[in-house]
Amino acid sequence: MTEGEGKSKKMATEEKRDRTNLLALTGTAALLALAVNLVVSAFNSHKKRTKKKDLPGSSVRANLSASEIRRLADRIIANSKVVHDRVASVPLDKVTYTNVVSPLAELEAQLFPMIQSCVFPKLVSTSDDVRKASAEAERKIDGHVLVCSKREDVYRVVKAIAARGEWMSAEAKHYIQRLVRDFERNGLNLTVAKREQMQHLKDQIDELSLRYIKNLNDDSPFLLFSEAELAGLPPDFLKGLDTAENGKFKVTLRSNFVAAVLELCKVGRTRKMVAVAYGRRCGEANLSVLKNLVQLRHKYARLLGYSNYADYVVDLRMAKTPSKVFEFLEDISINLTDLATRELNILKDLKKKEEGDIPFGMEDLLYYIKRVEEQKFDLDFGALKQYFPFNLVLSGVFKIFQDLFGLRFEEISGAEVWHGDVRVFSVFDLSSGELLGYFYLDMYTREGKYGHTCVVALQNGALSLDGARQVAVALLISQFEKDIGGHPGLLRFSEVVNLFHEFGHVVQHICNRATFARFSGLRVDPDFVEIPAQVLENWCYESFALKLISGFHQDITKPIKDEICKSLKRWRHSFSALKLKQEILYCLFDQIIHSADNIDVVELFKHLHPKVMLGLPVLEGTSPASCFPRTAIGYEAACYSRIWSEVFAADIFTSKFSGNPSNQYVGMQFRNKVLGPGGAKEPVELLSDFLGREPSIQAFVDSKAEYSL
Repeated sequence: MTEGEGKSKKMATEEKRDRTNLLALTGTAALLALAVNLVVSAFNSHKKRTKKKDLPGSSVRANLSASEIRRLADRIIANSKVVHDRVASVPLDKVTYTNVVSPLAELEAQLFPMIQSCVFPKLVSTSDDVRKASAEAERKIDGHVLVCSKREDVYRVVKAIAARGEWMSAEAKHYIQRLVRDFERNGLNLTVAKREQMQHLKDQIDELSLRYIKNLNDDSPFLLFSEAELAGLPPDFLKGLDTAENGKFKVTLRSNFVAAVLELCKVGRTRKMVAVAYGRRCGEANLSVLKNLVQLRHKYARLLGYSNYADYVVDLRMAKTPSKVFEFLEDISINLTDLATRELNILKDLKKKEEGDIPFGMEDLLYYIKRVEEQKFDLDFGALKQYFPFNLVLSGVFKIFQDLFGLRFEEISGAEVWHGDVRVFSVFDLSSGELLGYFYLDMYTREGKYGHTCVVALQNGALSLDGARQVAVALLISQFEKDIGGHPGLLRFSEVVNLFHEFGHVVQHICNRATFARFSGLRVDPDFVEIPAQVLENWCYESFALKLISGFHQDITKPIKDEICKSLKRWRHSFSALKLKQEILYCLFDQIIHSADNIDVVELFKHLHPKVMLGLPVLEGTSPASCFPRTAIGYEAACYSRIWSEVFAADIFTSKFSGNPSNQYVGMQFRNKVLGPGGAKEPVELLSDFLGREPSIQAFVDSKAEYSL
């Protein structure tokens, strides 16, 4: 996935937080029943015309027409407005937990699958009309969310119940405090004048963020090279390039072309030319945009009482403060310095052998890492793909997850789906037989479908007013090759890892046992949401798991060999310290510019680069700050979060699963103590309860050293 596409995937995985926040702000129990019944009636015609098998407990409708989506969206919005109006009319001296909190929690749980029934078709439907109607419904619902998130009358009622302190449980207290917090982060505790100022700033921030990305997307320079200057690149790559009138090849400065040149081209001068040109895109234009963007973000945060924008962002996350983020990044960087230095020296020595005394630069990293890996590891990933037929991998993934977490998956035939390739499974607790939920698998590539692998929550598990638990429903989307003419669809190893990761999100969603839908499934701290899936990626590098999910496509009784299993584990950690140092560099840059005023971003990069990257300077003539989209939109002041997840996932796996990754006792503890509570508890509390201590970076650091070259 490219950086520019990262936000869309993130939104799909973590749902629409703002939209679902709205749905929690509802009214009394009687009105709740009326509203839900009215919305459910939108499904009646759909249910009458289909004879497909229903999924007991699921309110998700899998195959709505364009007109049904539009009608359902209108009814959701209309009934939501009715409920909000009713809530706003509750006298402040009459508010109670029973007449405010219980109904609004119930309505959130009931309406979420109906909203998702409108929204998810834009990702998967085979019909242009349905996809357009779905996108239109999402825009309308999100617009309604925005209006309701600024309703001061509803905020006053919620604030009143919070002031009374009527907590039915710790989770209920957390829920009410979250409602208040979300309103106040929208400025409802400020004066009208300050709210108007906030909105003006937000509009400017949005415009500048999009302009930064648009500048990058519109900037399509290219360089011309002869075939000799592109030595090392495969013939298929060259065939895919346009040519100029003089016969030279056009290398467009897009990430896929640039990565190929930097990784495969034998000519150092070509690598440097491409790296410099790619790193100076949008130069002055985006530097100016970023400077103004950061200043506006600081102003926005300060209106809300924060000292800077990083404080505003990190306050909602597991890290809690920018100082904790800095401490974390610096600790990781320092602990990896010796290993990264050894890795860099290996690369420098190889370059000296091949190119003489030409200094090693950033443009050489990818090329020489690949050269060393080719020498050190007996891995042909093209050949390895022959051992991962999709259906065999999927059956192995199912067995591993079922055995580890005490689950049972059963495929359901005849369920309503949007395409013949889609499969539906129920999930049961193996011990009690309780139905926990369902998941849809839409795994094969087709035109009009969302182009990346992701998980979409369709219905959150939660307790209803009568104490019954609502089942969870998830959708896993991917773009794998389909079996054609007797030839099985084969997965690249990277796709195998991605499948483990995303299926981890499915299990995370379905195994959640939070009381409130707001804390259920994937609705957890954004610093925490990726940790369980990152933990489960480790099984892709364990010999027993690799043998279970692999088999030569012409004879699946022949799994990959032991030597390959060992090589994959060592390859995973090769040059990982040096690669991580580079990522830490960008994370520090992102955190610094959002923690202080008037930072010269060009000079900051010049200062940070040699300090973090072991003396390697910024490539002369480049401007990394002008082409770093993650800090412009989607991950601003939060770029550190991916490393954060990886580090604490390593702590969990190394401390609890390493040595016996198929231990169901530990797996059940992980399910009950980490996946079960979800967002109902603080992430540090969950991990500390599971680990028996506070999470640490040490296991991560040790794992890098253990498998060093």
